[in-house]
Amino acid sequence: MLKKLLKIIYLCSVLSACSKAPEPVPPPQPRTEGESIVFPADAPQISSIKSLVINMQPVPPTNLNGRVTWNEDKTVRIYTPFAGRVERILVQPGQSVSKGQALAVIASPDFGQAQTDARRAESDYALSEKNLARLRELEQNGVAPRKDVHVAEADQARATAELARTRRRLELYGGAGRGVDQSYTLTSPIEGVVVEKNINPGQELRPDQAISNAPPIYTITDPTTLWVQIDAAERDLPLLTRGKAITIRTPSYAEESFPAQIASVADFLDPTTRTIKARATLTNKSRQLKGEMYVTAEVDTSGATELLVPSKAMYFQSEKNYVFIDEGKGKFTRRAVKAGDIRDNRTEILSGLKEGEKVVVDGALMLQQMLQPRRVQK
Repeated sequence: MLKKLLKIIYLCSVLSACSKAPEPVPPPQPRTEGESIVFPADAPQISSIKSLVINMQPVPPTNLNGRVTWNEDKTVRIYTPFAGRVERILVQPGQSVSKGQALAVIASPDFGQAQTDARRAESDYALSEKNLARLRELEQNGVAPRKDVHVAEADQARATAELARTRRRLELYGGAGRGVDQSYTLTSPIEGVVVEKNINPGQELRPDQAISNAPPIYTITDPTTLWVQIDAAERDLPLLTRGKAITIRTPSYAEESFPAQIASVADFLDPTTRTIKARATLTNKSRQLKGEMYVTAEVDTSGATELLVPSKAMYFQSEKNYVFIDEGKGKFTRRAVKAGDIRDNRTEILSGLKEGEKVVVDGALMLQQMLQPRRVQK
């Protein structure tokens, strides 16, 4: 009986050993080689890694920030050349004016002094003419010495010069042929539209306002031609050539565009913002665009191409941007790249990547963690 019991125990142990499952074989592990990770052919991680061949793409039109300003070639900011008090205002903003049209009348003792100087110069000139004629007649008769004639000729020359100076000054400011009325009329030096007025009746004006950053009394311009001041990045410099046609857009007229042309490009970059200034001219016959409006300047890239990678393929670490290159046969190499603009979830690659290379677009974070595993804090 004991023998049978022992035989049954032996058979049960044999059957139990036969039914035990074998231990699972661990999956093959990848290895690192410097900046690369190499997976065995049957590694399960490869199925979660997706790569994309990167090719050159057409560069879309570049949009640059801009600001509309008056055409300075057809704009004048008017200050008074004489101190005084505003008596009358003759034009208001929005009015069209012609060259030489009166804008305001200023009661000015300083202008009255200029008128007085001109009248005095006329009297001195007339007196010097008579004195010279008299001395010449006396000299011819042997009564006056020759040196007195020379002195009179010098006095007459000085009086002539002073008369010319004072007359020219009054002509310059529109006071020629008038008496001493101390009434200065401010006039427009160009034809245009009054777009700014900064005076009121009775206001005291000074000529030094022009150098003290005070606003001008009047600003007159031709609003049918405008300038656009454009801020561009250094990389956009090849696109900004003189005479190149661009398109101006503004949110105020979302369905419209305004053709413009690059007129000049600055010769230096702003040392703080690292931007370069460019200026474009545009025709504004409809007068829809206004001074100081913010606009967008669309610059045609003329068939240029660039490398774009999905933004999720790139990650930033230690002040550098990286991507993983799929070199085939399970090998993935990390490489630093220089990034540019971001367009529609794609990032421009300026350097570090060549056309035709395969970039990891899914699984880059996993590869980075495998290449530089976190250290366990003790």
